Amino acid sequence: MSGYRQFCGLAVALDVVGDRWNLLIIRELLIAPRRFSQLRAALPGAASNLLTERLRTLEDRGLLARSHDPSRKAVEYSLTPTGAGLREPVHALVRWGAQFMAAGPSQGDLVRGEWIQLAAEALLPNATVDAVEPKLDQEGRVALTIRADDVDAAVVQITGAPAAVLGTLAAAIPIERVHAFGVDIEDRDGALRSLLPAAK
Repeated sequence: MSGYRQFCGLAVALDVVGDRWNLLIIRELLIAPRRFSQLRAALPGAASNLLTERLRTLEDRGLLARSHDPSRKAVEYSLTPTGAGLREPVHALVRWGAQFMAAGPSQGDLVRGEWIQLAAEALLPNATVDAVEPKLDQEGRVALTIRADDVDAAVVQITGAPAAVLGTLAAAIPIERVHAFGVDIEDRDGALRSLLPAAK
């Protein structure tokens, strides 16, 4: 690794995680520990040998660890505490990137429900988002269950196309207009409005 050779926190961070695919590997492991086959499914554009190299490099840098489950004959990758420390920087990048996603996915873009879950966690820091399946439903919609951290038993369910759900959670689509974008919200306690960024 030649690196930027700059005494700057950003340059040093990029030396560690700036190679192509590294942050997307981190994204996957922030969601849950993964086997190699699961990482390949989530990152189809990364060749197997390149993915192997990136995993080895991230392990050498202390960001992830491998564990072997003899009963399953598989190696599982998970983040170390150092790697898990990237959660907030990744969330910040997700929040920043959301502004460029208003048009929705382009033709051929892979969309996974887990990524919308991660975006919801980034956009709603005062809520817990239940785990969702990687695949969307047959109509290409994602369903999220959101629990407000500071309101007892307040549960919000939001369902819709990924771009519309992201637009709702980023407060780019007003709650009063979400139905026009095909988003359904079940929010008996009225908690969602207090969780959205624009409401703070």
